[in-house]
Order: sequence, then C-alpha cells, then structure tokens
Amino acid sequence: MTAHTKSFALAGAVAASLFSMMAPAHAEAQEKCFGVALAGENGCAAGPGTTCAGTSKVDYQGNAWSLVPAGTCTTIELPAMKDGSARMGSLTALDRDLPQS
Repeated sequence: MTAHTKSFALAGAVAASLFSMMAPAHAEAQEKCFGVALAGENGCAAGPGTTCAGTSKVDYQGNAWSLVPAGTCTTIELPAMKDGSARMGSLTALDRDLPQS
C-alpha cells in the first residue's frame, strides 16, 4: 500500500467517523411544538380526540404537536385566529383550536 493510498483511506475513515457523530446530534435537535400542525399531520399522542400520528381534526389544533427544529417553536409564524388574535406555537398543550365534541 502506498503512502498516498494510506492517506486516502485514513481521510475516508475520519470523514465517516465525523459523519456518524453528526447524525445523532441532528436527530436530537428537535422539539415537540403544540398548535402548529395542520389537520392530519400531527405527531403521535396528540391529546383528547386523537389517537396517534395523523389524527388531528383541525388545523393548528392546540393539543396536537409536530416536531420542529429546537428553539423555533414559539417563533413560528401562523395565521391569526378568526377573532384576529395571534396564534403561536407552544411547548405545552394549548386549549385553542380544539375539535368540536
């Protein structure tokens, strides 16, 4: 094996190692954000009236969550509510935009 081949193999091994260390960090850099999912596009265990992923009934349902990049939940711009008040994401379940019983 030549010195060039050894250097190339070592560089490949280092790159693969770095890539494998970065992948889990990306997966961990998300958080549950309530009130931002469109109907039928929520994550699992949304709350009363839902059973698992994709079962939310209304857009921006307050007790339904989606995964978003960490640190962005409360800054996501959403359409205003019917009464004109602001609608924001939350790190905890909300009592707004719940489906009719």
